[in-house]
Amino acid sequence: MGRLRPLATLALVPLLAVLGACGLSGTNDDGYISGDGALVSYAADDRGEPIDLTGKTLQGKDYDVSAERGKVVVVNIWGSWCGPCIREAPILQKAHEELGDKVAFVGVDVRETSADNAIAFERGNDISYPSIYSPDGRALLAFKGKVSPKAQPATLILDAEGRVAGVFSGPVPTKLTLVEAVEDVEKSGSTAGADTGSGAA
Repeated sequence: MGRLRPLATLALVPLLAVLGACGLSGTNDDGYISGDGALVSYAADDRGEPIDLTGKTLQGKDYDVSAERGKVVVVNIWGSWCGPCIREAPILQKAHEELGDKVAFVGVDVRETSADNAIAFERGNDISYPSIYSPDGRALLAFKGKVSPKAQPATLILDAEGRVAGVFSGPVPTKLTLVEAVEDVEKSGSTAGADTGSGAA
């Protein structure tokens, strides 16, 4: 069972209430419930099986998250049409640069009308890690029970075994929060859950 860990100045609410889509709070006209950036973390014994995430990147290359076993992996679910996704993109890129090669980053681009829009988004935000192109959202089936299919943005942290150790529903609050959450998962190994950090980027 997942455990909620507090983030500074962020309210704690149950996972199903906060997993949502593009927006800061509330429900938009499409029925998407927005997340507030709270982190739900999972103890090592509660992380379930390794995630099976595969697909083609925006550049047409094959991607299989199992190739990253042994590393913590940050998976960001986004779309170029999503305002909060635009705002959090620099946070994710800066965290990727700070954590370096010891941590893998991958995006999952969903609900796009054109791959060109997503590629332009990546270029405009200097995103240097790959993204799986999944306009129909099928790639999100890999995270069934962990994140809502309507959750954009959402960011998951997989442990070195490929299991979900934490989920940010809504935009990641700060670079420091993400970096510290990843480092906690690295430290947790197979015996403890991830904790959240807090602070300004």
